[in-house]
Amino acid sequence: MLEVNNLKKEFTRQDKNKKKTSFYAVNGVSFKADKGEIIGILGPNGAGKTTMLRMLAGIMEQSEGTVEIDGQNYKNNALDIKRKIAFLSGNTKLYNRLSAHELLQMCGKLYGMNIDDINKREKEILELLNLEEIKNAKIGNLSTGQTQRVGLARCLVHDPQYYILDEATTGLDIISSQIILDFIKEEKKKDKTILYSTHYMEEAENICDRVLMINKGQVIETGTPEKIKAETNTTNLRDAFFALIGGVSNEE
Repeated sequence: MLEVNNLKKEFTRQDKNKKKTSFYAVNGVSFKADKGEIIGILGPNGAGKTTMLRMLAGIMEQSEGTVEIDGQNYKNNALDIKRKIAFLSGNTKLYNRLSAHELLQMCGKLYGMNIDDINKREKEILELLNLEEIKNAKIGNLSTGQTQRVGLARCLVHDPQYYILDEATTGLDIISSQIILDFIKEEKKKDKTILYSTHYMEEAENICDRVLMINKGQVIETGTPEKIKAETNTTNLRDAFFALIGGVSNEE
């Protein structure tokens, strides 16, 4: 289980007059995620989604609150936790001079896997993500969709229990997007826990068991898509979000 309690992240910004003020990009977020759950993290740009996910992945340290994965925290068990998770963002940079094959081999070795397990896992992943035909091509020569799938592939080598996916399909063509969404559905069947941040509310409706709607660093609603639509008297999550924030904000 992943458990988040009163998570906060404070930053300082400077205005044009060089006056510094503090603000919370994430302000008091709490939730739990169980095995076999896909939880959607929904909200506009600047809502705090990426900052929150980076804290959950151990990339960024929180200002307040706790993150526990299987009863462990990053302060005392960072390596153990990171062996259990995969983190992917839409702007993850890869080594352009490497091929997908070389990248997966390297990542497997970094996780301490033996060569037989790496080779077996690589074969499974390349087939799963439809990358067999381009496995020896340099990453720098791949399309955006192919590169994103290779980025996802490198997250899978160690067979993680927890997936933290930040805007994984942003900017992708319909085929690459569907490959990633189908993969997420299959991993759910294996009891994996998946946190899925997206701008595409329709995606969340189709694949998520529960969603967290975030605005200005705070959770404004949580529940199943059906529950949220019923409570806001709307027919889709996009309209539900606008109903919850009182319409389109000029600040976004």
